Amino acid sequence: MPMVFGFSKHRRELLEAEFLRIAGEMRLLGVERFWLTGDLAADAVTAESELELLVIKEMDEPYQRRADFFSTHLRPRVGTRFLVYTPAEFERFEERDPHIRRATALSDAIDV
Repeated sequence: MPMVFGFSKHRRELLEAEFLRIAGEMRLLGVERFWLTGDLAADAVTAESELELLVIKEMDEPYQRRADFFSTHLRPRVGTRFLVYTPAEFERFEERDPHIRRATALSDAIDV
């Protein structure tokens, strides 16, 4: 596979722009807090990197269906992964869940 120089820089710019767009919409969707996580937060963006956000929002839907709410309302322009926890789940799993531990270690929460 040929190496394409500069694509990860371009990908980083796309992810950062999409993060800013989505961050501006979070309050309207009832989000309490969220974290940037994944490759962008870890400063390890590659050509295949997706935007990853850990989101705290009170929801009745089962865990597996919560990301659909954000995908439908935000219509991400790049590959985006939403990890959505209720406030109670976040409190209960904060020390044990690897997704939560990684997100909170990589960046500060954005309170909405």
